[in-house]
Amino acid sequence: MRAVVWEGPRRLAVQDVPDPRIEEPTDAVIRVTATAICGSDLHLYDHGAVMMMKPGDILGHEAMGVVEEVGAEVGHIKPGDTVVVPFNISCGDCYLCRRGMYSQCETTQNWAGRKGGSLFGYTHMYGGVPGGQAQYLRVPQAHFGPIRLDGGLAEMAAVLLSDVLPTSWQAVEYADVPDGGSLAVLGLGPIGQTCVRIARHRGAGQIIALDPEPDRRASALAHGATDVVDPDAVDTVAAVQELTSGRGADSVIDAVGMDSSGSVVDRVLQTAKLTPDRLHALRDAMGCLRRGGTLSVIGVYGGWYPLWPLGDLFDRQITVRWGQANVRRWTDTLVSLLEQGDPLDAAELVTHQVPLEQAPDWYRRFRDKEPGVRKVVLRP
Repeated sequence: MRAVVWEGPRRLAVQDVPDPRIEEPTDAVIRVTATAICGSDLHLYDHGAVMMMKPGDILGHEAMGVVEEVGAEVGHIKPGDTVVVPFNISCGDCYLCRRGMYSQCETTQNWAGRKGGSLFGYTHMYGGVPGGQAQYLRVPQAHFGPIRLDGGLAEMAAVLLSDVLPTSWQAVEYADVPDGGSLAVLGLGPIGQTCVRIARHRGAGQIIALDPEPDRRASALAHGATDVVDPDAVDTVAAVQELTSGRGADSVIDAVGMDSSGSVVDRVLQTAKLTPDRLHALRDAMGCLRRGGTLSVIGVYGGWYPLWPLGDLFDRQITVRWGQANVRRWTDTLVSLLEQGDPLDAAELVTHQVPLEQAPDWYRRFRDKEPGVRKVVLRP
């Protein structure tokens, strides 16, 4: 089969690789019909060499398709079913899964590296499981994971159930926005855009959307944001405080993570060819928050970071909630919502559908934030 493989930093290829097969009775094999490029994939594209990627690893953790074969212990799906595959590989029955923490599944947890449950296509820190940017995908723990679709959902909305929709739903849930309250969303990639839509649907009164890209701000404004801010043009914290009567937002979502840039410190470090300032967005997010507010971090952070502002967290009584999305915890709610006419306009998030063979070019275009390139779906 053909698959997108990592060859080195910013070097991808579409190559022939062996077809997957059933290895355990809880496995399934699906024929992939749609698979998306995620912002998290860009971390591997840029920094895979320090994230335990190996040449030849198959990328991708957002996939849907048609079941080709199932193992003996898989009963809720059968060959011919259309399914979406959550990016968490979880058993559904361990101590943590029974508590809805599917990203921490003890059955697939990577104990040696002190990491959570395994993920598709996401480095050997998280299991080294081949990903879904391929013609076929082996699905471990298929007795629980795959979401069977009955044909009532638009395909481009359905594929977002693998990651974007549940990740964004968790971000808004964790933000705990008061009814009619204010929310600032930092970063308007697919996750930030979806957070804006979900927050609007769930009753936020003021939604401040922040991103340096004008087309992303325009999209957020068209889908529920009440205010937009260009963080490259103004002081981010001052702008949000001005929009919230000098108090700060009730809740803030950091949908940027460790790939943030733009601070004075960052520019100095990059000029000196040193490690960039990875906490710029997180510091801005904290600054935008009112005292006693809630910070929800859904942008990915990895590694150790010094000088964490514990004193500020204590003094301002900030609640922080973050972590990898527990996909299956939210998917029943989201499927029901999409079946009611898709009030989130989720399918509109997908801006490009392209052949799998063009993946290397579209990774670059997505990374470079070309105007209009918001969410790319690959077609095997």
